[in-house]
Formats: sequence, C-alpha cells, structure tokens
Amino acid sequence: MDAPRGGGTITAVVRSIVRANHRIAPLDALRLAYIARDAAQREGVDENFIAATLLQESAFDPNAISSAGAIGLGQFTLGTANFYHVDPFDPVESINGAAHVLATYLTRYAHDRGDPYALALSAYNAGPGAVARYHGVPPYPETHEYIDDIYYRWAVLLAAR
Repeated sequence: MDAPRGGGTITAVVRSIVRANHRIAPLDALRLAYIARDAAQREGVDENFIAATLLQESAFDPNAISSAGAIGLGQFTLGTANFYHVDPFDPVESINGAAHVLATYLTRYAHDRGDPYALALSAYNAGPGAVARYHGVPPYPETHEYIDDIYYRWAVLLAAR
C-alpha cells in the first residue's frame, strides 16, 4: 500500500485488492495478483480485465459466497465449477478458471455485433443463454451495472499503473 504511484500493473492490482478487501494481507494480495496476471497471460486476456472482474466478483476473497450460492474468488456456481472442472474453494483454481471462462467467452463473442468484453461479462454474470436469447447484453439492470462497475475498475487499474 505504501508503494509509490506507478509501479506497474501488479502494484495497482495489489492496491485495489487491499482497498477492496481489508481482510486480505498485502502479501496475500501480492500472491493473488501474480496468480491472476499469470492466468490472464496464459489465456491471452488483458490482465487488468481479469483483475477488475475478480475485484468485482469477490474483492479477491477466496471465501466469498454470494446470496445466489456462487463460491470463491471467481464466484462459480457448483454447476459451472463442475462443468469447467474448477474447485471454487481453491483460490488458484478459481482464478485460473475465471480467466479461462472469460477467455472462452471473449473468443465466442469476438465476431459478434457489439463489444466482446461486454458480451463476455454478460455471459459470466447472467449466463451465455441470456446473451443468446437477447442477441447481446441482456436487459437486466444488474448485468448492466455489473459491466459498468467492471469497466470502471478496469479503467482505474489502467490509470494507476
């Protein structure tokens, strides 16, 4: 947290994790930031996009459980976790799984009309069935707010590095 401004993407992500989740120690935040960066690079996805999504999903809390029953850092339902062979309780698997799922959606929507990132986030939040049913971002206020929040977090991370 005391690092000078700048310092690159990892420093920006660590600062954001510690601000968003005061229960995570800075060294744990650093470890999680590196895992997220490595997962993003392995999947060929912008590391700030992955970090922003995980910040929104769980504030990088490995023990997060939503009211809908989504679990862990990547906020996987048990069905989605089973489908992608991810242990949502394992922080490394959850981060890697989230990066893989988002990369899969980005590839799927790369040639569709509209912003592939917004479509990928819609699929992650509301499910790919909702994206298909509405031929784009579904008209759910929660999904629109989710996309806006992640784009804001993404912009903050880009500006902070």
